[in-house]
Parts: sequence; structure tokens; C-alpha cells
Amino acid sequence: IIATFFLMYQTGTTLNVMSLGGLALGVGMLVDDSIVVLEAIFKRRERGESGAVAAQRGASEVGRAVVASTLTTIAVFVPVVFVEGIAAQLFRDQALTVSFSLLASLVVSLTIIPMVSAMMGMARAAVLPVTAPLPGDTGRSRRYAHATFITGPAVALRQIRVGLGQLGSGIARLARPVTYTFDRGLDAVMRTYPVVLRWALRAPGTVLTVALAAFIGSLLMARTLGVDLIPSFSQGEFSFLVELPEGTPLDATDRFVQDVQAVLKDDPRIDSLSGIVGGAGLSLSQTGSEGENAARIQVRLKKGSRRSDEEEVAAILRSRLESSSIARYKFERPSYFTFRTPIEVETYGDNLADLQASAAALKSEVAKVPGLVDVKSSMEIGNPELQLTFHREQLSRLGLDLYQVAATVRNKVQGEVATRFLEGDREINILVRSVNVGTASVSDVGDLIVGQRGGVPIYLKSVADVKLAQGPSEIRRVGQKRAAIISGDISGRDMGAVAADVRAAIDRQTFPAGVVAGLSGQEEEMERSFGSLKLAMGLAIFLVYLVMACEFESLLHPFVVMFTVPLGIIGAVLALVLTGHSVNVVGMIGAVMLAGIVVKNAIVLIDAVNMLRSEGMSREDALVEAGLRRMRPILMTTATTILGLLPMAVGLGEGAELRAPLAVTVIGGLSVATLLTLVVIPVVYTLLDRMAFARAGTPETAPGGAEGAPRSAGSGTPPSPFGPGYLPQPVLGSPLERQE
Repeated sequence: IIATFFLMYQTGTTLNVMSLGGLALGVGMLVDDSIVVLEAIFKRRERGESGAVAAQRGASEVGRAVVASTLTTIAVFVPVVFVEGIAAQLFRDQALTVSFSLLASLVVSLTIIPMVSAMMGMARAAVLPVTAPLPGDTGRSRRYAHATFITGPAVALRQIRVGLGQLGSGIARLARPVTYTFDRGLDAVMRTYPVVLRWALRAPGTVLTVALAAFIGSLLMARTLGVDLIPSFSQGEFSFLVELPEGTPLDATDRFVQDVQAVLKDDPRIDSLSGIVGGAGLSLSQTGSEGENAARIQVRLKKGSRRSDEEEVAAILRSRLESSSIARYKFERPSYFTFRTPIEVETYGDNLADLQASAAALKSEVAKVPGLVDVKSSMEIGNPELQLTFHREQLSRLGLDLYQVAATVRNKVQGEVATRFLEGDREINILVRSVNVGTASVSDVGDLIVGQRGGVPIYLKSVADVKLAQGPSEIRRVGQKRAAIISGDISGRDMGAVAADVRAAIDRQTFPAGVVAGLSGQEEEMERSFGSLKLAMGLAIFLVYLVMACEFESLLHPFVVMFTVPLGIIGAVLALVLTGHSVNVVGMIGAVMLAGIVVKNAIVLIDAVNMLRSEGMSREDALVEAGLRRMRPILMTTATTILGLLPMAVGLGEGAELRAPLAVTVIGGLSVATLLTLVVIPVVYTLLDRMAFARAGTPETAPGGAEGAPRSAGSGTPPSPFGPGYLPQPVLGSPLERQE
């Protein structure tokens, strides 16, 4: 962990929700390599080998498998450079953190662990006595130096070792019920596993059919899962932006906010309730016209409140605001990320009237979609304004120019700078107006003189219609096209289901010529992120295969190991269904990581099989013996990873909802894949091994798992000592090396 922090500092990776989540994921995987190495050393110590010899041979025995299994996990993070959108923000820091921690654990497992294990098997050296003083040296100074630099540290280390030994003994006594249960369970598994595996090797069709049926069933279950961009999470705090009709005075807005807040006055779930009336940043539009008619209602729930409490309180406020029929509002939550509204429908059109009518019709249709709340349109209530419609023929008869008349009206209403007043180093504009903007009426504007003909003044109302109307609250352009945005929030349903219903509503709508509509918002971001994550998953699987091909020096054995990936998908889908999580970017990141994690157990197993077969053991016996030898490290590494992810999965701590889908995906996939790996992978290994050498002209294994002595047709070549159909791979101390 310390090495991980150092590497994070060197690369500029910050501590955030995802990097710390990656570190939590790495904690469960840090000990995997050390467990495999220590298990191999322990097995050799049980055979009577000395500490140094057992450490050297045990680390060498599993070294290649440990390096390959770690590199396969790191390889899945390489495609992070191809990930786009919010997935890249979530994935990058986590990928770096997990990679750093695994690289550090690999170095520790192959260097420090064998060294410490060898030291534990060495005889303790006695402390040398004080020798006679050298010429010119006093006995007192030599005794002082000896006590300071030799005896003192040795005694201190001895006391520390005794203390740690006593502490370890105490922990062992406390954990004895757990270890006893684990040992008894492992013994039962060890007795049962050979029987189950030999049956599976004799009935490969049944095993593969069951595995295929489970995989197909998981794919069917996956269709029932919801789809979201990121998991929705509650922080116990939310707010409503409220906007009353334009011109509402500050006192009226304040009374309205207090009246709305009164519905939550006696609610026991409320910790604090506040309101901000008037000021900048409170308008629902982007016109910069914030004023006395805008307010914000902020609600904070008591600590420990559930998400359902937040939704119920928000529903109470939403119902009260809707009953007023005069207020526009927008629901907001604090978020780790900046997103657009979950659902946005962009409607484009050049004709403003057609665009406004189409947006209103589409809004009423979209508002009927279940699970979609707070549906708003950017072309709803606008600011009151005076609209002038000029009569061009009348202007032409009177000899007036439209541009000059419009400029005259603007200068008389808005004012024209006549001169500037100097006050020190300041220049103050002096405006000349024809009307008082604060008190002018519609008739006052209509009585403005815009020209004259023959000494007779021409009034504005004689060449234009002046009427009071409401304009659009804002004019939006998307891609240089005028657009109306219909937006809405999601409550009680997943984004994928709501987006599908909104698309159906758009397809049912009939638009005038020149008006088109399309879905955007978070749903568009979700499609982009999912597409890049699918590409990353494909590249990750390919890179994992390449790493294993380099390790096994074969293209067949990595293909066997890759069968663990669909086995992991079975568990991942099952875990998401049982926990009620939806498919989202965080869960997809967990699936990409799972592709590199689930193959670790199969790599360790197949490496042991190859080693045993290189020593002359038959294929079936090698599969059974390898399973027994690697059973303990496989179960222990799986357990440590699952226990390390368990706090994330159960949702402990702030922001746990964001990390939980990743933990659930990895836990479910790893659990099921581990159990099936010990049975399905040996069956696949046997079948592919037979097929490879049947094509090479080598007789297949005899029924029942007994292997005959294979000979090439028409030749007297003696049987291979490495088992039929095996491509020899040299390992440390193997018969192949001695033969060479």
C-alpha cells in the first residue's frame, strides 16, 4: 500500500472516490500472489526440505504462473486509453491505483516473501561475546559500543519478536473456531473433489451442457436488468429551484416559499430546511434575468436517512409546488459529476411558431411516460414584453424606412447617450429618453413620434401594432440550429426503460415540415460510454490471451483458460439480479476488471497440470493432482478478494452507492467462476487436448480416462514420457531440462 501511494504521487493521481475504491479493490488482491508463493513453499517444507531450499524451489515453481496471473489483471487496464466520456473519468484513476498495487504485490511475493520464509527456517545465530580490546582501545568504550550497536538491537528485536509471537498466538486462539471450521470444510472438499472431477472427465457432455445452459440463462436474465449511466445515490440533501411569474415582488416570493416549506415543518426526517429568495443563479433559464421572482428551497435530512425517505420528502414538496399552478421548479441533488438532465429531447426547427407548437405537443406526450418527472420545456413561460408588428405598406406610403423607425423606437425607450458627466476619473453616461421605463404603459409607447410628414407628426401606433405578449424565456441553438429542449428527471425507473418509452413517444408524434426531434441528455452519454467500454472489454480479453500465450508458449492452453470469462459472466449477472442493481458504467468497469481477475485461478491450475505432466504423470491424474495441490491457494485468494470487496458491496461509507455495482459484479463473477473453474476447465482442457493431437495423428485417450502408449502410425517411436498430446514446456528441474 505504501508503494502504491508513492507511485500515485509520482504520477499525479489524486485521492478521490474512485482511486480509493481501486485501492480497496487492490487490498483484497494484494495477498493473492503471496498466498500462492507461500503455499508452494509450505508444501515443500512439509516434505522435509530446508527453509532456503523450499523458498527457492517453491518460488521458482509458481513464479511464472504468479507473474502471468498478475499481468493478465493489469492488462485489462491498458484499454483505458480508448474509453470515452464519464467512463474514462471513473476508470482512469482506478486503473492506475489497482495496477500500482498489483505490481508492488508481485515484487513483494517474489522477493520478500521467499526471503522471510527462508529466514524462518534458519537456525538462530548466537550473539557473539565481547572480545578482548584492541591495542590503544579501552575496554569500557568497546563494551559500550558493543552494547549500543550489537547487544541492544538484538535484545530489542528479540523482544519485538516475542511480543509479535504472543500477539499472533492470541489471535490464533481467538480465530481457532474459524480456522477449525475452514480446515474441516477444506478436508471435506479435498475428499469429494477427486470423485467429482473424475466423474466430470468421464461425462464432459453433461458438464458442458449444464455450463452452457447456465450461460444462456444468465444472458436471458441480463435482459431484465435496468440500464443507467451511473448508479443514483443519495447524500441526504437536495433542493428545488422555484421561479414565479415575471414581475412577482420579493415579498410575494418570500411568502410563497414559506407557505411551501410549511408542509415539511413537522416532518421528523428533516434536519434543516432553508430558503433563498431573490438573487443571481436562481433562474431556471439561462437569460441572466434572475430577480425577485426566483428562489431556492434547500432540504437536508437527518443522518442515517434512507434513499426512500429522500424520495418521499421530495414528492411532498413536488406535489405542493404543482398544486400552486403558478410556479416553475427544478429538482437538484449534489453530485460528484456534472451531467446534463437524465432525459433531454432536442427539437429543431426554423419556424418559431411551428417549433413552439411541436415542443408543446411533444412535452405533453413525453410527460405521460411512467417514471419521468419534472418535465419542462425551454419554450414555456417567458418574460412579458411589448411586441411591435410594423405595417410595411403604411411605412412605404409615408416614406419611412423600417430600420430608421426601429432605431428611433429603441433610442426613445432604451435611451441615447447625449453626453458624459465627469466625476474625478469616472465618466457617467447621460441618457435621453422619451418615456419613463418604470411607469410607461402600452399607450405611452404607441404615442411615440417616429417621424413627420408635412409638419404633421407620425405616431408609432399608426405604422405598427403594439401589443403586450410573452416571449420565449430563452432562445437556444444546438449546432447553429434553433432548438427547443424538453427535459425531465427520472424517479422509480431506470434510464434505459424511460429512454425507450420516450423514443416511442417521439416516433408517435407527427411534426410539421422542417421540424425534427431526437433524444439526448445523459442517455446520449450513456450510449457513448457503453460503446467505449465494450471496445475496452474486447481489447482486454485479447490482451489477456496474449499474456497467457507468452506464459504457456502455446495457443491452446490460453484458449482453455479463457473459458473462465463466460463462467464469470454467469455469476456477475446473477449477483446483479439478486441485489437489484442495474447495468451502469460502474458495473461495466467491474466486468472489464473481471475479465482479468477470473483467469488467475485457471492459470495457476493449468500451470500445475503442465508441470505434473512434464514429470511423466498421465493427463487425468495430473488434472486431479493439480486441483488438489492448488485447491487451498485458489480458495484463499478468492476469499481474500471477496472479503476485501465486501464492505464496498454492502454499501458502507459515503458514496457507497457509486462503488457497490463494481464490487457486486466482481464478487458474483469471481465466486461462481472459481467453483466452476475447478470442474469445467479440466473438462475443456481434456477435450481440446484430445482434439489437438487427434489431428496430429496421435491416438486419443482411451475411454475411462486411461491413457495408452501413443505411437505414430508406421513408426517405432517410443511413447512420450510427458503424456500423450502434451507440448513439453521446460520448468525448473523438469525431466525435459535434464534430457536436453
